[in-house]
Amino acid sequence: MCNFFYGIIYFFMNYFETIQWLFDHLPMYQQQGTGAYRPGLDCMEALCIHLGQPQHTFRSIHVGGTNGKGSTAHMLASILQEAGYRVGLFTSPHLKDFRERIRCDGSPIEESFIVTFVAQHKNFLEQGGFSFFEMNTGLAFDYFKEKRVDIAVVEVGMGGRWDSTNVILPMVSVITHIGWDHMKSLGDTLVNIAREKAGIIKAGIPVVIGPSIADTQSVFLGTAREKKASIYFVEGKKEFSYEMPLQGDCQALNQGTVLKTVEVLRSLNMHISEEVLMTGFRNVLANTHLLGRWQCLQEIPKIICDTAHNQDSIRWVVRQLSHESYENLHLVLGFVQGRDVSQLLSYFPIEAFYYFCQPGLPRRFSIEMLKEITEGVYDKSAYFLTVSQAFSAAKKQAGNKDLIFVGGSTFVVAEVL
Repeated sequence: MCNFFYGIIYFFMNYFETIQWLFDHLPMYQQQGTGAYRPGLDCMEALCIHLGQPQHTFRSIHVGGTNGKGSTAHMLASILQEAGYRVGLFTSPHLKDFRERIRCDGSPIEESFIVTFVAQHKNFLEQGGFSFFEMNTGLAFDYFKEKRVDIAVVEVGMGGRWDSTNVILPMVSVITHIGWDHMKSLGDTLVNIAREKAGIIKAGIPVVIGPSIADTQSVFLGTAREKKASIYFVEGKKEFSYEMPLQGDCQALNQGTVLKTVEVLRSLNMHISEEVLMTGFRNVLANTHLLGRWQCLQEIPKIICDTAHNQDSIRWVVRQLSHESYENLHLVLGFVQGRDVSQLLSYFPIEAFYYFCQPGLPRRFSIEMLKEITEGVYDKSAYFLTVSQAFSAAKKQAGNKDLIFVGGSTFVVAEVL
């Protein structure tokens, strides 16, 4: 019994040491920002060759865009699971556990697989100067090959043209709503951002475009014509066609994108019945364990968190908050650098109680910086060095009929979860 106990301790230490090595030794966008972003696919292609081209051993759906790509990917994975397919799901970033990024039929990748993968390829990863996301993508593809998935839903990390995931040849590409994000890397106009996103459109491969504006539509149309790819546009409807636990106008738009994608998949002989659609949407949280999208943590007082972190998604969140009933609104907010924080804050109601904080990562928008742009602006504001301190203060202050919202950054939500 003692040997078994110590074996278990060693295994978990080995896993956590492996994850820490990845964080410490591979450039990571979440930690370093644009310094970890490297345009070009040469390194990713070299890694795929080293791994035996695992990305060619399964069918896939490629999901890019600015807002809604994660939710859209999870919905598609849930529907395909309900249809009886063995489904891989690759998304980023994670909120609680690294293993959230890579799933097979909803279950996270095994710790032992990660440990073995890194041990086998550690020297190659170090010598090749690979980024954290390139490693993560290679790990996902290798895992999906091992699991013999029927199809993998692969979410773009950032952009599209030079994203590590853009080495797959999918059945269909999907591009959700285009908005302002990662401008330093992708461009300072929606047209330029759309051009980067359109980089996932492949020759002869159909593409579904979520709700879009005329300027970005022209970019997608031009790329699709050039690539001889069939293109399908989603109308900007805001009504739910199917019941599901993900709420809000933005999720209704995402559902429309998913429905159009399912139409294309059916034309490619994927068997997805009407009953499967209903259960896939209804069971999306149970099937894929999606976190942080208008997630209610408790009812009294009501606590909601959302990972919205750019202009369009914050506007969606604030609009959704306006539909809620409460006596007082308490906002636990923190941000990362690279955002126009003053612009994001301008969308929130000024009369709320504000609990400003900083997430625990190098790219955090520091509490000193927050003070500089907010002090004297809000009558009811307080500043905290950690997310947990801010969250505790909000819970202590809030009455039973109040509402606490946690957001501003994916990493603030991650710390609360």
